[in-house]
Amino acid sequence: MIPQAAPPLRIARYRDAIDRAVARVLSGPTYILGAAVAEFEAAFAAQSGGGHCVGVASGTDALALALRALGIGPGDEVLLPAMTFAGTAQAILHCGASPVFVEVDAATRCLDPTAAAQAVTPRSAALVPVHLFGHPADMPALMALADRHGLAVVEDCAQSHGALLDGRPLGSFGHAAAYSFYPTKNLGGVGDGGAVVTRDPAVAERVRRLRHYGFGEGQRVSGQIGFNSRLDELQAAILLALLPHLAEGNAERRAIASRYGELLGGTGIGLPAGHEGCVYHQFAVTVRDRETLRTRLDAAGIGTAVHYAPGLHRHPAFLEGARAPLPVTDSLADSLLSLPIQPEVACGREERIAAVIRECLPCAA
Repeated sequence: MIPQAAPPLRIARYRDAIDRAVARVLSGPTYILGAAVAEFEAAFAAQSGGGHCVGVASGTDALALALRALGIGPGDEVLLPAMTFAGTAQAILHCGASPVFVEVDAATRCLDPTAAAQAVTPRSAALVPVHLFGHPADMPALMALADRHGLAVVEDCAQSHGALLDGRPLGSFGHAAAYSFYPTKNLGGVGDGGAVVTRDPAVAERVRRLRHYGFGEGQRVSGQIGFNSRLDELQAAILLALLPHLAEGNAERRAIASRYGELLGGTGIGLPAGHEGCVYHQFAVTVRDRETLRTRLDAAGIGTAVHYAPGLHRHPAFLEGARAPLPVTDSLADSLLSLPIQPEVACGREERIAAVIRECLPCAA
């Protein structure tokens, strides 16, 4: 069986370093907000091109706390793509703001700047571009739009650890960036975790207060309503052990994606847009008869996944955010299929996977 993803295989690959990191935490004096968190925050900030990193409990919390730290709240509208994980919209609602779903670009599958411009209203307060599957959104165009309308920008980098745009790290374009360290991510732990990265020290300080009951540094007095949303020491230590291998893993993903492209050219399925800075969190193809292909791959022992169907504008919890038809999102939701791309799963197996696909598709070359 080739699973679509298998986080335990990555943990096994780096198990010695992880065991040493965990042992240091277990033998130390602090399990919450200790040395491992501080060390990881410094290292990840440097890697991400931002001046400050604040570890929090999840990627959804990272988005919500970043938006709150930028002043987003009740009465505000936040523009985001409908083609993304539900947590992106949930984070906006948790701030008391209203998500407004915007169409995506058919090639990049990321927020369409033209559609976003058309969706701006007097209540618009923020943009949340999602670098879906590790492909960069058009940040220069989106930042220009934000500047024209005075919008805050929080990049959703949950799937783009280490990705670049014009040689610059994603997450360094907006006013803040939110990361997830869910186990399947390019940099994933063994549980939930997240981080906010920002160049603005005031935003970082507000997030630090919000994640820890609204306490000021060295205090146990709530100066504001806060949350219990802290990256714990064990997760931070594991992530710190894995961080030096992120670039290697991303390079392996690019190589697997390139091989898929060579093997699947001419089959009639839609390949993801190529981009030198993409880190291929997923390798999602489009296919007209997705379920038939998925069933055939499953019978051959090859796992796949569907991300994301339906689009968020069709989720019962978010219907108020659907203000216009989103045909590109609907088409992608009906046709996207994620193939194995995690290096520990897919490396050396691309030919076997591609062979089954080519046998199944009627238009195979």
